[in-house]
Amino acid sequence: MRDVIGAKDYDLVVVPQIEPTVICMIACIGIRRNFAMHLHGNPRLEPSHLKAKILFFLMRIYFIKRLTYVFGTSPRQLESFKAMFRSNVRQYWLPNPVRRFDALQKPEGEEGCVTFVNVGRFSFQKGQDILLTAFAEAYKLRPNIRLKVVGYGDGEAELRNQIGDLGLAAVVSVEHHPDNPSPALAASDVYVSTSRWEGWSLAICEALRFGLPVISTDCEFGPSDILVDRRLGLLVPVSGGEELVRAMLYYCDHLEEERAHAEFRQNFIDIYDTERVVDVHADALRIAAMGPAPLIA
Repeated sequence: MRDVIGAKDYDLVVVPQIEPTVICMIACIGIRRNFAMHLHGNPRLEPSHLKAKILFFLMRIYFIKRLTYVFGTSPRQLESFKAMFRSNVRQYWLPNPVRRFDALQKPEGEEGCVTFVNVGRFSFQKGQDILLTAFAEAYKLRPNIRLKVVGYGDGEAELRNQIGDLGLAAVVSVEHHPDNPSPALAASDVYVSTSRWEGWSLAICEALRFGLPVISTDCEFGPSDILVDRRLGLLVPVSGGEELVRAMLYYCDHLEEERAHAEFRQNFIDIYDTERVVDVHADALRIAAMGPAPLIA
């Protein structure tokens, strides 16, 4: 890192997340550069092991004052970071760009069935275990529902075991679309996010791009920054439980009237279109690069 960053007179070094930023800034002690940190997740929940705790401590007591800018994926995330680190560093909200997808015709599914879909890394953070538990309860009341769980990750074996233990193998499919979730989104009726925490949620935005209504857990920030209108979707507690089940049942019973809002969802998410957001990112980089370069010493 030191060799690369010191090789040229860079105006700005942008590093994602707190831990890599501290490591990078330690490596560059004595080199005059502007550093911007780009937050993605929830800093309050991320220092879960000793190494992370040490790096967070170093950020709080020393490196925070030497940052030029803090970029974040949601306004409330930046406010949470500011309070957690008692930071006076300038902040800039950089909304995630939402890509466009080729138009896909909805494939024919099982007649009379309502298909839910979840897209994300198979991990504790993304809460697929919460989703499967609620889906199992909803399935007892609405046997016409189906679920697609799309993603990858170390938690796949545990996910498949839970599907088997709940007796859902015939109605829940695990799918892998590593570069493009559009086949699964186009084949579904309702998107469900059960994350325990998020920085934003690009997956929710991409589901809205397809006109799907969204059910999401109301984690500290991210989904609630996006689902600002009832026509976009419903927020439920992070624990899921009965309220998540009720939300799934609601969309089962009101799917046709909810489909009337599909165009509203698609138009709404255009504010995060790549072509619009790229200018926001470019402006942030230009502003941060003009900041006074601190000497890390």
